Amino acid sequence: MDDLLEAARDAAEAAYAPYSEYRVGAAIETADGTVYTGCNVENANYSNSLHAEEVAVGTAVSEGHHSFARLAVSSAKRDGVTPCGMCRQTLSEFCDEDFRILTEGDGGEEPTEYTLGELLPTTITKEHVDP
Repeated sequence: MDDLLEAARDAAEAAYAPYSEYRVGAAIETADGTVYTGCNVENANYSNSLHAEEVAVGTAVSEGHHSFARLAVSSAKRDGVTPCGMCRQTLSEFCDEDFRILTEGDGGEEPTEYTLGELLPTTITKEHVDP
């Protein structure tokens, strides 16, 4: 088992998901090897819910990190969940298309690895909003 995926699994245990009961954890590794985790935090107003990946990225950024090596995502169901479109766009702010994303394999198999470019082939970049 990959240590980063294990950290994501552990983070999912802390999720606050009383409405969907779908607990998600994420672990992001910075360029210097530091790992930050996050879990989903639901809100009765669903649009105010926080996604695990964004919590992990936000925590890392708040500690001064802007360069990342890879991300792992896991749900309590171990169903191979990948970051949603919003989280993929957040990752693209800091990561290039070769950024690696690990998820659970089907049926407890080996982890599946994607690149951000595979999951989000055409994205809004800084160049689109640069004056």
